[in-house]
Amino acid sequence: MDLSNSNRIAIYLPSLRGGGAERAMATLANGFAARGLSVDLVLANAEGPYLEDVDHHSVRVVDLQSRGVFFSLPGLVRYLRHEQPRVLFSALSHANVVAVWARGLAEIPTRLVISERANLSVTQQFSPGFRQWLVPRFMRAAYPRADRIVAVSAGVADDLAIAINLPRERISVVHNPIVTETLLRQSNEPLTHPWLAPDAPPLILAAGRLAPQKDFATLIHAFARLRSVRPARLMILGDGIMRDDLMTLAVELGAQKDVAMPGFVDNPFAWMRRSSLFVLSSAFEGLPGVLIQAMACDAPVVSTDCPSGPAEILENGRWGRLVPVGDVSAMAGAMAAALDDSAPPDVARRALDFGMDQAVDGYLDVMFGRGGYGESSGVTVP
Repeated sequence: MDLSNSNRIAIYLPSLRGGGAERAMATLANGFAARGLSVDLVLANAEGPYLEDVDHHSVRVVDLQSRGVFFSLPGLVRYLRHEQPRVLFSALSHANVVAVWARGLAEIPTRLVISERANLSVTQQFSPGFRQWLVPRFMRAAYPRADRIVAVSAGVADDLAIAINLPRERISVVHNPIVTETLLRQSNEPLTHPWLAPDAPPLILAAGRLAPQKDFATLIHAFARLRSVRPARLMILGDGIMRDDLMTLAVELGAQKDVAMPGFVDNPFAWMRRSSLFVLSSAFEGLPGVLIQAMACDAPVVSTDCPSGPAEILENGRWGRLVPVGDVSAMAGAMAAALDDSAPPDVARRALDFGMDQAVDGYLDVMFGRGGYGESSGVTVP
């Protein structure tokens, strides 16, 4: 290996489009660079809104200019042979498979660490067509060939071990870097909107892709039930394929005047800071960063007890109310109780457990082989 690259980390992703996983990896790239490491962000296609979050002065973006993840394999092999980074770090199941193949074809001693970010057994139920059965088969063959495997929560690790028949001790758990100085600064930026007037009804906030996984239909049903007995407003930040269906549902329930879907917003944290309550209604997650972000902005929270992450984050209800997935009545009741709570828990204090330093320490521990298999010891790699 080229000694000049002995501290180079290559992070491989499909793109910087998408949601929490892509945002987290961009944040990690900046965090590694801040520790003095050389960082390449290697993208099958260099596009997406989170490109703006990358510190381009300290992180090099490598664009493989591919039509998709599997088509990026030749370009990734060429990159590995030429650059020979000390560590190749990948995220998202199909990209992880390609990373394993590329490292093998490149025939170099680069250490390979792959990261799993969602419950495989649940996500495959929502995967279209061939991916429902093909990707898990590739994973079962490829994942054991990685040097280390990381999951973003204990629930994801447990599920992955069972789903692909992998020894649980081979999977480390390292949480995402969620709470950053940038997040806290942005949460305090000015924000004006009629719904934020001092005499306005309580604002209930949600955020995420308008997709089946997020189950915003249950949230809208629960909100309509809550609104029938007290004034309130619901804003869902994000965009996706279910926008029209969700707005139609709000109309059918007679709640359309108090439901807003402004689409993707550049600074959701300012909304979180000013909301009366944040609700996560997902059917499944890995480690829902948006829930932690809302807590960092001091918003009381209600969440489904979905697989996986919310129960770990909220420590089984200590920091916020947990309700069954898809339970309209339980969600409406929890929302009402949270709005009436005169002494809500200090969720911002809990959110600090998911900070940048903790995540960077944990990932570098795994990447550079300190501490052996199992839970990360959190040792900082200089």
